[in-house]
Amino acid sequence: MAKRTQKAGATARFGARYGVSVRRNAGTALAKKSAKYTCPVCQYRKVTRKSVGIWSCSKCGHTFAGGAWEPFTRASDTNNRILRRSVEGATTADMAFIAQQAALDYERALAAGEISTEEE
Repeated sequence: MAKRTQKAGATARFGARYGVSVRRNAGTALAKKSAKYTCPVCQYRKVTRKSVGIWSCSKCGHTFAGGAWEPFTRASDTNNRILRRSVEGATTADMAFIAQQAALDYERALAAGEISTEEE
């Protein structure tokens, strides 16, 4: 006989209660929580969640704070990118943006009459 239902996975304990979308969201959160992640120190896939926001590597023992469901949040990725740019210096995209802003400021000053184009 053919199977007529899908496997419910970790949300099978909820049965038919709470609705499909709530059970689906809970399933993705539970999957993120119980997954293993890459350690930022030893680069092994051994990081597990100890409690809400506390993550630990079972290989090197490194313990760090992170998100509730994942060890690295979008905010932490953004902060790391900002720190890396401040240490390494501006990237080519940053330099292009700076040059564009300088050109716009020059055009505004020229239009306002603060700068003259004639050489004296």
